[in-house]
Amino acid sequence: MTIAQQIKWDFEKNGDLEIEDKNGNEIYFERADEFWVKREYDSQGNQIYFEISNGYWRKSEYDAQGNKIYFENSNGTIIDNRPKSCKNKVVEWILGKVGIRF
Repeated sequence: MTIAQQIKWDFEKNGDLEIEDKNGNEIYFERADEFWVKREYDSQGNQIYFEISNGYWRKSEYDAQGNKIYFENSNGTIIDNRPKSCKNKVVEWILGKVGIRF
């Protein structure tokens, strides 16, 4: 059931259903033919999720500078440029001539 169906939206009287977040970003759109679009945004205003009624979706992550560091979609595309952790990896440092290893 779509949002318009749930709230018994009258398309003839009100036109398309458009919902915005507190920042003015459109987070939901629906037409009378049951075509709809959902969007989500992070606190910086970057679109982090997009889905349409035909089943296609995509999601993204951004770093603190607004650079896209992750992308995935329903077609199976994944681009992952997130920083990788060194946890559980062996790191060897040699200090000077003493050869102290940590």
